[in-house]
Order: sequence, then C-alpha cells, then structure tokens
Amino acid sequence: MNKLPEYIHERMGGKLQKGQIADYVIVPGSQARIETIISYWDEHSKLAHHYEFLVHSGMLEGQAITACSTGIGGRSTSIAIDEMAALGANTFVRIGVTGGIQPNMQVGDLVIASGAVRMDKTSEHYVFLEYPAVADLEVTCALIAAAQSEGCNFHVGIGATASSFYAGQGITCLNGYRTTKMDAIASDIKAANVYDWDSETATIFTLCNLYGLRAGRLNVIVDDPNTGLYNPTGEETAIKVVTEAVKLLMKWDKTKLATNDEVMLPEYPPKIHASKTQGNK
Repeated sequence: MNKLPEYIHERMGGKLQKGQIADYVIVPGSQARIETIISYWDEHSKLAHHYEFLVHSGMLEGQAITACSTGIGGRSTSIAIDEMAALGANTFVRIGVTGGIQPNMQVGDLVIASGAVRMDKTSEHYVFLEYPAVADLEVTCALIAAAQSEGCNFHVGIGATASSFYAGQGITCLNGYRTTKMDAIASDIKAANVYDWDSETATIFTLCNLYGLRAGRLNVIVDDPNTGLYNPTGEETAIKVVTEAVKLLMKWDKTKLATNDEVMLPEYPPKIHASKTQGNK
C-alpha cells in the first residue's frame, strides 16, 4: 500500500518548503485581495498558486510576513491553516468582507471577532461542538489598537460562521426554496447579539486554539443595509488596519523576547485619547 504524504496537498502542490513561510500569515479568502495586501509590504514574491491558494511571502519593516488566500468555507480554510502551520506559521490574521447583523452597523464599519458561533461544520471534525471558537487576546488587542489609531468605526464581538451562504444564513434559495428551520436563523442570531456572518472564522479560531497558535479576525461591512447592494467602501482601510496590527504584534513579540514576558498588550487609554484627556484637566 502506498504511504500517503503527511499532508495531502504536499506543501501546496510541492511548491513550498520550510523557511519560506513567516510566523505571521494574513489569510483573506480572495486571491484578488492578496494583491492589495502585499502592496503594503516592503518587498514580496509569489511562492505558490495551488487551486484557491495563492501564497506570497515578503518583508514588512524588516520582518518576514506571508499572505495565503483560503478560498471560501471551512474545508479549504482548514487546508490553508494546516499547510501554513506545518511550514512554521504561528500567528494568523483573517481579513474578509461581511454584512452587519446588528442595527447600529453601517457599510465601511470594521468588525473584530472575539469569538465565533461554530456553524461551519468543518471544525466539528476536529473537536466536540462544546469547544469554543475564540480569538487570541493579543491579536484581538492589536486589531483594536490599529483600528483606533486609524480612526475607524469598529465593533468587537461574536461573529457567526456558516457552512452555507444561502440556506445556512436563512436566505431564500433558488425558486423560492426554504424550510421552516431557515425561518428562525436570522432572528435567532440577531437576538443572540451576534455581529456578523462569514464562512471561515470559526474554523480558523478552532484549529489555531487546538494547535496552540494565535488567530484574530477583522471583517469590513460591505453589504449596504439601505440598498442591499455590495459596497466595497472600507476594504482598503481594513487591509491597512490589518497591516498595522501585524506591525504591532511584531513589535510586541520582540519586546516579550527581551523582557521574558508571556503577554504584551497595548497601552490603555491609547495615546491619541490620552492627550485629549490631559488637555481637559
């Protein structure tokens, strides 16, 4: 019997090897979004293009960084996380687009996930359903600090990861098909104070916690609640915020090595607000 490779995708079709993947990996779903992400780096090169996985590595302020597209949904996302982690990655920052669920959310707002409802199905193959899908504290704080420094409107809370874009989110399917189960999804999720939908976050959070890795997620709202149309306003800002968050994590990790601290968090209140407070005294 032929021995299967350790990883079925064999390092993205045999195109990758250890030493090429950085500790820090940005994971968008879209291959097209990779091009915008790497435009913020000092240098970059394409390492692999294997099915939905487009992988670039480069340098950001003197430190190595990688970006890998995941495609849509838990199955392909789990492959990306497994492959990147096997090649040395330890910190994953997911960036995506979404529709806001709560009434105070507008197009262009950022949604930073503190956790995710595990409706992704993929994570159920890894661990029992009661296991929580939670974000890493440091990565979440870095995203918050970066969003604050950029002056963005943002929300921090729980998202929901669905295995189906239509039926799984209670959206009527082709020819008006829907079931009674679908009728309650939207109202139940909203009542539970869930902030947004996506297809990947719960898978990423679950796997990274199981593997002892760090993960965080930032989505930008692109579904206009007034028109129902796709509005890309804010996508560039979201990528900039994620880039700044990775820079912060790089800085904090250096400080932890020097001080032998286990956790590094941002100053609070941040300096941009502290100066205003001091001025009011």
